[in-house]
Amino acid sequence: MERLQLALNVDDLDASIAFYSRLFDTPPAKVRPGYANFAVAVPPLKLVLIENPGHGGSLNHLGIEVDDVPRVDAVQRRLTGAGLASTDERGTTCCYAAQDKFWVEDTPDGERWEVYTVLVDSPTFAATPAAGAGTTTCC
Repeated sequence: MERLQLALNVDDLDASIAFYSRLFDTPPAKVRPGYANFAVAVPPLKLVLIENPGHGGSLNHLGIEVDDVPRVDAVQRRLTGAGLASTDERGTTCCYAAQDKFWVEDTPDGERWEVYTVLVDSPTFAATPAAGAGTTTCC
């Protein structure tokens, strides 16, 4: 299943978890220090909350979560064919998950979008990859 990802900065993670749990009638799928995400079925949405006091209510980043690495590759090929440049991040750790992804920038306004798949859960928010394994520009 593909779904839109919306990552928001929040001032108070616990208060935001309570609000979005009620709004989408679903509990968070993952809660870690300063971080929570929701796998909302209707509408299909991956909602990410990143505690960032003083910046609450602002956009952190946008993304599209896809099922697997071949789909990440297919979307990247399609966007390259459409003339959009992308930046690879393979084997990176971000948002408490090991991921393969790439970023593409909205050229009119500069908003960055990530297209990613989660490989496995991670105990850390972000990690420096091994030499040659990619970069880490998480969120």
